[in-house]
Amino acid sequence: MNNFAITGVAGYVAPRHLKAIKDTGNNLIAAVDPHDSVGILDSFFPQTSFFTEIERFDRHLEKLRRSNQDDKLDYLTICSPNHLHDAHMRLALRLGADVICEKPLVLNPWNLDLLEELEKETNSKIFTVLQLRLHPSLIKLKKEIDNSDSSKKHDVELSYITSRGLWYHYSWKAHPQKSGGIATNIGIHLFDLLIWIFGDVKENHVHLRNSHSMGGFMELEKANVKWFLSINDDHLPEDAVGNGHRTFRALFVDEAEVQFSSGFTELHTEVYKETLAGRGFRIKSARPSIELVYNIRNSPISNEYDVVHPQVEKMISEA
Repeated sequence: MNNFAITGVAGYVAPRHLKAIKDTGNNLIAAVDPHDSVGILDSFFPQTSFFTEIERFDRHLEKLRRSNQDDKLDYLTICSPNHLHDAHMRLALRLGADVICEKPLVLNPWNLDLLEELEKETNSKIFTVLQLRLHPSLIKLKKEIDNSDSSKKHDVELSYITSRGLWYHYSWKAHPQKSGGIATNIGIHLFDLLIWIFGDVKENHVHLRNSHSMGGFMELEKANVKWFLSINDDHLPEDAVGNGHRTFRALFVDEAEVQFSSGFTELHTEVYKETLAGRGFRIKSARPSIELVYNIRNSPISNEYDVVHPQVEKMISEA
């Protein structure tokens, strides 16, 4: 049994990690969050030491490291806001622990270089959560693409709309310097998926970027991809709204839809199983998508519309 601690335990994604830690037979010894609405701990690890200050959390874990080998930290799970991931990973490495960090590992790709150096210096490892790589439908798609004609360029259309209320625009997620913006905060797992299946980025154009949506085109080794991301519920299809759904995911490859909405939230435990078995996703795996979303965030808006997502085309024409 491994000892885990977690940062950002009051956050949106933390319950999936708490469940994964419990489901894999491990123990949570400490948790930290500046907000104290953490009753979720009662459902998983009620005896966990809880802190609202990262400094006291750090001191507690350092004390355990020095005083009791059985209670020392083995893994730090990081669910804190994106701009804090880097600092919290470095804290874990200093404590001699391995890391399981939510996406994105960092906002700026050059910060990965230092983390790789610290891994070597501390003999600890950093893992991230690329759960879509473990989705059965997407594993099947990757195998089909791998076995297809390598010279063929597939036509891909990706849409991801996950409605968020007014609160989003008043939280850290609305600040690009903290979240990395929409492409990073809600899109990075999908961009990682596309690169994993269709290969490296050859060309990248951003057609649309505002406070609630983004869209563009990218050429990958094996695909031309038009994509659209939104947190605006006005962009939800009518049938999704009619069925009471506030999230819509659609992936079409050569006009054939790939179903992957079901089971989307149940993959964290599988990520933990793979990580604990020594098959987790390391910095090398995460780097391409982090580089891509950094470039999307900093690219000028392109007026090259040879290939454009239908929703993006509509929004541009109505502007």
